[in-house]
Amino acid sequence: MEKIPILRMGEFLLVTIQVDMHDRLAMGLQEDLTQMISDTEARGVLIDISSLEIVDSFIGRMLGNIAAMSRVLDAQTVVVGMQPAVAITLVELGLSLAGVRTALNVDAGMDLLRSAVKGSSDQYGASLN
Repeated sequence: MEKIPILRMGEFLLVTIQVDMHDRLAMGLQEDLTQMISDTEARGVLIDISSLEIVDSFIGRMLGNIAAMSRVLDAQTVVVGMQPAVAITLVELGLSLAGVRTALNVDAGMDLLRSAVKGSSDQYGASLN
């Protein structure tokens, strides 16, 4: 069975989607990713979709679901590398991807994750005092 690799980079997980997504592959990614967040106690997830030329409504919802599940597991999610045609399609489908942060590239995405994780730990630490 086809799987999308999930790499650990310190406190973050990196997912680079290099194949066309189909429904079963997306469901498998969601399950694998949530399990890995739990197992590794990752604080952030970066999903690179720069190779995707087409995102349908199911895949768009799956990205939103992954972000929501990550938040429940105390991890931030950033999607990077979205093609302009994919962004247009998502808007035309009425998918806002609530809770999904986006960045243009991996470097900007990692910076966004670092600041989001730092901000959430600062906020958490402040509430303890």
